[in-house]
Amino acid sequence: MSPTAAKIQRAPQAGLGHVTFLGAGPGDPGLLTLRAVEALANADTLIADPQVLDVVRTHARAGVDIPQAGHDEPSASATDPASGDAANLVMGAARGGKRVVRAVAGDPGMDCDAAAEMLACAAENIPFEVVPGVATAVGVPAYAGVPLRNGTGADVRFLDARTATERSWSEVGTSDATAVVSTTLDSVASAAGELVAAGRKPDTPMTVTVAGTTTRQRTWTATLGTVAQVLKSAKVLPSPDGGQSVIAVVGEHSAAERRDQLSWFESKPLFGWKVLVPRTKEQAASLSDQLRSYGAVPHEVPTIAVEPPRTPQQMERAVKGLVTGRYEWIAFTSVNAVKAVREKFEEYGLDARAFAGIKVAAVGEQTAKALVDFGVKPDLVPSGEQSAAGLLEDWPPYDPVFDPIDRVFLPRADIATETLVAGLIELGWEVDDVTAYRTVRASPPPAETREAIKGGGFDAVLFTSSSTVRNLVGIAGKPHNVTVIACIGPATAKTAEEHGLRVDVLSPEPSVHKLAEALADFGAKRRDAAVEAGEHVTRPSERRPGSRRRRT
Repeated sequence: MSPTAAKIQRAPQAGLGHVTFLGAGPGDPGLLTLRAVEALANADTLIADPQVLDVVRTHARAGVDIPQAGHDEPSASATDPASGDAANLVMGAARGGKRVVRAVAGDPGMDCDAAAEMLACAAENIPFEVVPGVATAVGVPAYAGVPLRNGTGADVRFLDARTATERSWSEVGTSDATAVVSTTLDSVASAAGELVAAGRKPDTPMTVTVAGTTTRQRTWTATLGTVAQVLKSAKVLPSPDGGQSVIAVVGEHSAAERRDQLSWFESKPLFGWKVLVPRTKEQAASLSDQLRSYGAVPHEVPTIAVEPPRTPQQMERAVKGLVTGRYEWIAFTSVNAVKAVREKFEEYGLDARAFAGIKVAAVGEQTAKALVDFGVKPDLVPSGEQSAAGLLEDWPPYDPVFDPIDRVFLPRADIATETLVAGLIELGWEVDDVTAYRTVRASPPPAETREAIKGGGFDAVLFTSSSTVRNLVGIAGKPHNVTVIACIGPATAKTAEEHGLRVDVLSPEPSVHKLAEALADFGAKRRDAAVEAGEHVTRPSERRPGSRRRRT
């Protein structure tokens, strides 16, 4: 065995921890690998580049230590690795026996600081591993619709303008390779000038992308000779944000006509739209995921809070009746109803087995999912409209031959409508209509959110019921007139209009997912109209006037 191999295989010293150098990608949280998520879930200490802290922190376990340079106590802020303090934090935690995740933007193999930190670990025989990530110089062009290679097999050269030497510029300038240049917004024109001086033609196509792979991404198409004027005409420069990082791609693959066909990310129907979802984070989870798939940035604001019933005796009697065989059916009309019954079960030491022999109905997919999470598979979910009316469409009439018991347990909110009760009675059932929880108006959101609502900072708001309209206006004020108002049905739209709001989007079905789909269709038509008119595509919030106009 060679001396080198022997050194590599030497056992680590007792008490030392372990370091995972992890690539967090260019910014899109969805680009984290499965291995990265696994490593984050097991980390004792997380040390991240500031620009990717929010991306990785979501997957870290509760209580993970996130130290800040210069402080002994954990902090929610990451250190700046450029200061060299990150290396000290990594080594200190590893020497203390911690499992350390060192998260860097892009890929660790493309990061000079990460390489130096790996060498430091190797020097002290601290075990480490590398979890590759999507390199910024590769991921950003992909999201900008700029392929770096095609069937001709052209070369690709990567260049960091901040450290490039005269020789580096000359090698790229005299070749016909696609050049991917990492630089800053206010240095793009200078980098273009270096390439022209080195031999590239001024009419060579060029794209410039800021905030790549995030919903703030923006890309400009120019040439080496016109990029300065393009950025100036777009009022991008001069700017106090000129120091932000950009990826510039130089070569025929970045031509404007190609990007028109390949720009898949920025052409999403709600790209960059800030959409207000007046629901709790738990209620809005799948809806927010759907909005993100359209390119939107959902912002959840709870408009109601859930509290126990004022008198719990009715609920207690019903749960006991459930166990003793009083009911043939139990019908859940909301996730909150499932939660209320589940909490009462836990209070009595019961679990999902108490539903044995009882038929279970759920008003829709989200309620059904909450039941499955509880360990209960519903027997009935509406095949059509996900509402009380849809549930009644599929609910069987009472049949004394097949139904030994004629009673239904209906746990629900104190403000629920009587539609389901009346319908079940008409089908021959007896109904124990029980208040399982109370809904009250939520506390006002932070001042910043209230100002964004009233000042036009949101591009759209989704109203999923009349109560969300009344409560949002009550706790935060009326949305600005430029904000697109989307309502789940005619009753909700009527309430919105009564509050002086112009309804722009009406869902074709009373479903939150159909509502999001309708908003996406609205955004797509709005985008297509701007492109057809030769106008720059803007979000509704970008067109708000200087002063607020009152809706009539």
